[in-house]
This record gives sequence, C-alpha cells and structure tokens, in this order.
Amino acid sequence: MDATPKGRKKSRATMMDVAELAGVSQATVSLVLNGSPDVKLAETTRERVRTAARDLGYSLPRRKSRKLPDTQPVLLFLADEISSDPWMTAAFDGAQKKALEFGLNAVLAVAADAENEAVVMEQFQSTPLAGIIYGTILTRQVRPSAQVTRHPTVLLNGWDKDRSLHSVVPGDALGGRTAVEHLLDRGRTRIALINGLEGLEATQDRARGYRQALASREIPFDPVLVRDGNWEARSGYEETKALLALETRPDAIFCANDPMAFGCYEAIREAGLKIPDDISVIGFDDREIAKDMHPPLTTMVLPHYEMGEIAAEILIDMAGGHNTVPIQVKVDCPLVVRASV
Repeated sequence: MDATPKGRKKSRATMMDVAELAGVSQATVSLVLNGSPDVKLAETTRERVRTAARDLGYSLPRRKSRKLPDTQPVLLFLADEISSDPWMTAAFDGAQKKALEFGLNAVLAVAADAENEAVVMEQFQSTPLAGIIYGTILTRQVRPSAQVTRHPTVLLNGWDKDRSLHSVVPGDALGGRTAVEHLLDRGRTRIALINGLEGLEATQDRARGYRQALASREIPFDPVLVRDGNWEARSGYEETKALLALETRPDAIFCANDPMAFGCYEAIREAGLKIPDDISVIGFDDREIAKDMHPPLTTMVLPHYEMGEIAAEILIDMAGGHNTVPIQVKVDCPLVVRASV
C-alpha cells in the first residue's frame, strides 16, 4: 500500500512537510503553531516555522472550542517505548494530526510491560475512549490485555496471534526489494546485506525483499554476502570489514538500518575506498543522520507518521460502524535517493 493509501489523494501539506521546509522537528512546528509562549524557542526559529507553514498553506486543524466537554472521548495511543528510537513519537504525531481533524484529542501513554499496561488502563478507567492505538517499537506479534481490547483497538507496528485486530505495519519486504533493485538498476551486481537482529519481523522481511530482488534479475543468492548485524553502528563497521576481506568484495552493501550504514561508511573509508565510486551503500529508516552523512545516504523511509495517521483513521471509521472485519495494512517505505549509490 502507498504511504498515501490507494485511492486517497494527499489533499494538503502536512506538519512533516512544514518541519522539513523549516529545518525543525514536528514537535517544534506544533509548539510554534499552537502559540506556546512559555517554550524557549528562538524568534528566528518561530519565524521560519510560520513562514514555511504560510508558504505551504498549512494550518493546524482546529476544534470549534479549545476546551472540550468532560465527556468528549479521547484517542489513546499506548506505546511500549518512546526513548530509544523516534518511531513511536512519529506515529503519535500522525495519529494526533488525524484525530484533531475529527475534533478528538489524542493522548500518549507508555507501558513497557503488562504490569505497566494495567496501571495505565486503570488511570483511564473513567475516561471515555474513542479507541486505542497499541504501538510497539519493534515490528512483532503482540498480546494486548483484555483491558485494552474491550475498546476498539488498532495495532501499530505489530499484530496479534489470531489476527482478530486491525493492524498497520511497514512494508519491510517491499522496502528491501526496492532498495536492492535501486542498486541493480545502477549496475551493481554483487550486493551484500548487513541485516538486523535475527528473529525479528523487520529483519526477516528486509532479507526476503533482498532475495526477491536478486531473483527477479536471475542473480544467484550467495550466503557469503549476508552478514548478521544488531542494528548498531559498530556491527555495521565490523560486518563491512568482513565483507571487504572476501576474495571478491561486494560492489554494493544494503544495510538494514541507517546506524549500521554509518558504521559501514567508516569501514569503507578505512579501506581506502570511495562511496559510491568503488562501492555503493544504501540504508533503511531515513533517520536524521542520513542526510548529513558524507556522501548523504540513500535510504528507505520508515513511514511511522503515515502509519499513525492510518491507524487513527481506521479507529475513527470503526466508531462510525465501518471496518468491522480486521485487516492488516502494509504501508510503503519510500526510497530517498541521495549520493551514496
């Protein structure tokens, strides 16, 4: 599925567009456009945001009244973690934006385990909930408690064993295939993969996409070119050194996330090779660091903002009596072409 779902046109600029044009975070855009005077932001930053929003024709969706009635239901976004990676906060931003369009408040809560989940749900016992988006930092099978699933629930970045709940996940397999096909289209034929932690859904799917791309061009799969990393830059560095020590080194490396690509860059430089002249590198995630690497890193977007929007929209449709049959939506991971290929 496209990041903008099939059949639905992107009708106007988003907060993400404003943030990119102004060179700030989405949180900063929200603070400026919501008129938060107590937040310490430079006036030049505020003006950049206001100018970008004006140029793009963007304004925050507004409710008729800034103070909602006590009985107004809220959309609860329940995440297992928000500190180590930006994905759940990005997804919450997308869900909040969509909720605001329909006059709903969205609230973010964090529950790292079943015990914390019970505490959070107890706190919201007296709050009318429009529904719950249940997000997980890693793409995996989840098991929400009965306290959660008694409300309309959409899983974000996860799925349940019985597939009895709606879920929204990234299209990791297609993303992996797109990344490798991009390398193949530019004449690279001996393409290595530095993958993530073994056993994770994202790891398996990105590897499957890698193999599908090779098969589509009738290039034999060579297990020697596949290395297991752990998502960290150090593993990208070490596994790249091992790949460069092969009798016939690769002419391109697909790193299953951007931090490993950062480590990959360091190993390539130490070997006296140039990117992309001697070897091409492509990553996955499109983290902030990707555009500032030398050369800027070609990578795949991990579309959590769009996933949050879609999850909220599914919940709102459920409240209207639609989407009664559980579905899984896979959101495309767009290619961002920069200078490393």
